[in-house]
Amino acid sequence: MTTTAKTPTQVILKDSLISLLLYVLPISLMFLWFYISGSRPWETIRTEHLSFRAPALLEAVFNNLKTWGLPAIMLVVGIVEFSVGLYENRWTKNERILDIVCFILPKIVLRPLIAYFGLQLLPLVLPNAKDAFVWVPFWWAFAIMAVADDLTQYWYHRLHHQLPLLWRFHRTHHSAPYMGMAMASRQNIIYTMFFSQIYLTVALTYLGLGYAALFVGGIKSLITTAAHSSIKWDKPFYTIRWLNPVAWVMERVISTPATHHAHHADTTDDGIGNYKGNFGNMFFIWDLIFGTGIITRQYPAAYGLKHYKEEEWYAQLLWPIFKSKKAGSELAKNGPEVGDELPVEAPVAPPYAFWEKEENRTPVAVK
Repeated sequence: MTTTAKTPTQVILKDSLISLLLYVLPISLMFLWFYISGSRPWETIRTEHLSFRAPALLEAVFNNLKTWGLPAIMLVVGIVEFSVGLYENRWTKNERILDIVCFILPKIVLRPLIAYFGLQLLPLVLPNAKDAFVWVPFWWAFAIMAVADDLTQYWYHRLHHQLPLLWRFHRTHHSAPYMGMAMASRQNIIYTMFFSQIYLTVALTYLGLGYAALFVGGIKSLITTAAHSSIKWDKPFYTIRWLNPVAWVMERVISTPATHHAHHADTTDDGIGNYKGNFGNMFFIWDLIFGTGIITRQYPAAYGLKHYKEEEWYAQLLWPIFKSKKAGSELAKNGPEVGDELPVEAPVAPPYAFWEKEENRTPVAVK
């Protein structure tokens, strides 16, 4: 008996319904816990505080991630990357300016502006909602925030690969022929403007879940930075036998260099690259649930886009406000709509698409 293959639209609809259940899951579990334990925290007036005491240094880093914490961490990682030559000679002047501007601009201009206007607007739109959920225990707030934030960004990321209309706003993130911690923030400014994390953090802070938003944002920043880094810190977990069980769990829960580097590969032909999948940002588990991920514990030989024309940094940052002068570029005026795969002259077998089952690909061993 044969089954009719589902269309991309049908797959997206099915996965969207599953996502709705995932969004509701931590909230449902929280109220189930309240029912079982007989607790009614919403009846208690309380101020937002941590339910535990973190080490002083750790707490200081987390409390200041949006100012000096994360930049300090990235500076240390960057020094290590450069000291061992992991960028080689591919970090040209154009790439360097783009990476630096993409790292600085959102932090000193975009996010502060969104936070300021958001906190001015929310009291007008929801005047009675300030601190409405301050009663939610920290760890439940953390779980709710983590799912809401990262699952939303998974879909935001995935749709920018699957819809040609959106691809050019995300193309900047994939154009570099190298991997490094700077890649975590290398994005077109319009793509960055609609990051769910910025708006969720502002809204949930207003609603009384600021500490949970702070910790989720901090942990997510650390994981995504580490996953983009050219330092293959996850490799010992695969090569040291007694660490293998930890690796098995880790690579299925969070993004690692092996799984996320695959997303930045310039080809899928080697069975390692998977730029049509491995969309997870903080959590890789979304890719497992929706069938968009592969795990190989290997790293691509090359990164970026095969049709990259090294467009001017300002065009990559501000397209379509500023266009590239490079002939034939997607970012040029009236440029072709290339998409996230290399155009070919002669007919070839169709590339692996996100809706194909993994068994239809060349088998790759998952150790």
